[in-house]
Amino acid sequence: MDYEKPLPVPSADTAPFWDGCRKHELRFQKCKECGHIRWPPSIICPKCHSMAHEMITAKGTGKIFTFAVYHQAYHPAFEKELPYVVAIVELEEGVRLLSNIVGCSHKQVMCEMPVEVIWEDVTEEFSLPRFQPRSS
Repeated sequence: MDYEKPLPVPSADTAPFWDGCRKHELRFQKCKECGHIRWPPSIICPKCHSMAHEMITAKGTGKIFTFAVYHQAYHPAFEKELPYVVAIVELEEGVRLLSNIVGCSHKQVMCEMPVEVIWEDVTEEFSLPRFQPRSS
């Protein structure tokens, strides 16, 4: 079965992130001058304006910062997943990433819930990061 949901369109800035995802790694830019880890990626650091950066791999653990439960599908491919949760996950490294919460009922999801990344291999080109409640 083909993947029917919309897929990301990588740019020169986001390609390293999506390349990492394909390898099941969350990669982010880290400023070589001030150490700020940034998302979304950019050519300069928003804190110190340096253009020097390196890529780091995040641990993939964090907590739910905020979330919404969708009870209506705004794209036909999401219809069979209703209700589903879209959340902003704050990773331990400080980056906030938009993703889905899976592996539990939408009624169990709450802010500050500890979560960990899991990977959905949707095509040969894309693995998408999803988050599930963190096991103890």
